[in-house]
Amino acid sequence: MSREIKVVPLSAAAFAPFGDVLDASGTPDKMINAGLCGRHHDRAALDFGPDGRAGISIFNAEPRSLPYELTLLERHPEGSQAFLPMTENPFLVIVAPDENGTPGRPRAFMTAPHQGVNFHRGVWHGVLTPLSAPGLFTVVDRIGKTANLEEVSLAPSYVVVP
Repeated sequence: MSREIKVVPLSAAAFAPFGDVLDASGTPDKMINAGLCGRHHDRAALDFGPDGRAGISIFNAEPRSLPYELTLLERHPEGSQAFLPMTENPFLVIVAPDENGTPGRPRAFMTAPHQGVNFHRGVWHGVLTPLSAPGLFTVVDRIGKTANLEEVSLAPSYVVVP
């Protein structure tokens, strides 16, 4: 038996309990480079803990499609994690509140072109889920000597629908 989740557009207000929406909407905070570049300043609260450092990786994820069967959630208890698409294609973002150390009911968001997300430390989220190829992303997350991943298999699964 599966449970259904409806995808909604990603907005900063709806996503705030889980992290930061990264985009360049609105007027830049300031102009730099002799007025040729708009800087949208300090858009995410990056957190790598006392024993970690920031790392930048490139991910190439297989595209999925809707309806999407959600069977796994993960979180990173020692640091934040940002997904920054390297294409203009929207992607699926799934998050869930924490309920005493386990994920609560997931929520699903669809990014707009050129939007990324930063998951706060310890936020339950789905895996990187592009809906078109190529699934290329820059990922900024914690690099350290200790484990920074918890996974939970979902049974029954959820079905994410448009």
